[in-house]
Amino acid sequence: MKKSSKVLSGLILAVFLSVLLAGCGSETKSVSGESQGNSQPVEVNIALNGGLSPIQIGREKGIFEEEFAKVNATINWSKFTSGPPLLESLASKRVDLSTLGDGATLSGLDRGLPFEVIAQTQLGETLNGILVHPDSDIKKVEDLKGKKVTVAYGTTVHVYLIKALKAHGLTSEDVELINLQPDDSQAAFNSNKVDAWVAFDPFQTTTIEKGNAIKLDVDEKILAPASLIVRTDFGKEHPEIVEAYLRAYKKSLEWQNEHLDEAAEIYEAETKLPANILKKIITAEENGVFISEEANKAQQESIQVLSDVGYIKNIYQYKDHVNDAYLNEALKNE
Repeated sequence: MKKSSKVLSGLILAVFLSVLLAGCGSETKSVSGESQGNSQPVEVNIALNGGLSPIQIGREKGIFEEEFAKVNATINWSKFTSGPPLLESLASKRVDLSTLGDGATLSGLDRGLPFEVIAQTQLGETLNGILVHPDSDIKKVEDLKGKKVTVAYGTTVHVYLIKALKAHGLTSEDVELINLQPDDSQAAFNSNKVDAWVAFDPFQTTTIEKGNAIKLDVDEKILAPASLIVRTDFGKEHPEIVEAYLRAYKKSLEWQNEHLDEAAEIYEAETKLPANILKKIITAEENGVFISEEANKAQQESIQVLSDVGYIKNIYQYKDHVNDAYLNEALKNE
């Protein structure tokens, strides 16, 4: 009996110790699958994409860090001059969240790159323009035939140019395209090495305000929807971080709209451009965090246009790559 009692006591002790040790080594997980308690913060790669973005405001004011701390995440920031180089980093998993113009969005989806559109931020009606020198003999879009035009391939201005030429009975074959990134395009234009420059803001408005260019009228309303995007696998793994990103963007935009002068000064420090011009740019059209049928329709039309000229290979359904679940969840209590 004594031997049996000792064996039984030993078994009970072993079970107790195994349960205790298992408890010490475990982590509690949330419904989303994220570890809590002693888990390490998730590092998130957010890319700034040229131009002027409320993300810059949110970064400066600590809005993104505050929202991300709530979901146990830290941020690695990077910056790109335009969408095409950003897409390459996204494909190699060095970008998780960012913004894209319409051109980079559509070409990236055409290439099958692993990202989704999670919101749109503006329709982009005033974003782009075709600039010519003030003393140029180019007075209308039709006059561009045979002229040298600089444009950054694969960006929003590339799409804009193709659509503008089509609206006036021309194609890309009717002009001599010079593929340059924005800074190089500006240098080429200012030194009169090209006849026209297709520019987005802040380059467009700044150049016009300085008296160095005039903008050609286009006989068609051309939308250029800007998007917030997520690397698909990252979103599936960390939905709560994607939602925090959307909330932070919205809060940054609201802060910008409520503090226009200070926001313009923040952009001035970043871009070295005059605050009064920057204020004019950020108030040129309505911004938000939304998904709209108007934007979806404009993107689908752009897919057709880009396919017609051979810039993209496939005609696909843009809406198949728009995921509104993150936005709905992020804003459900507002």
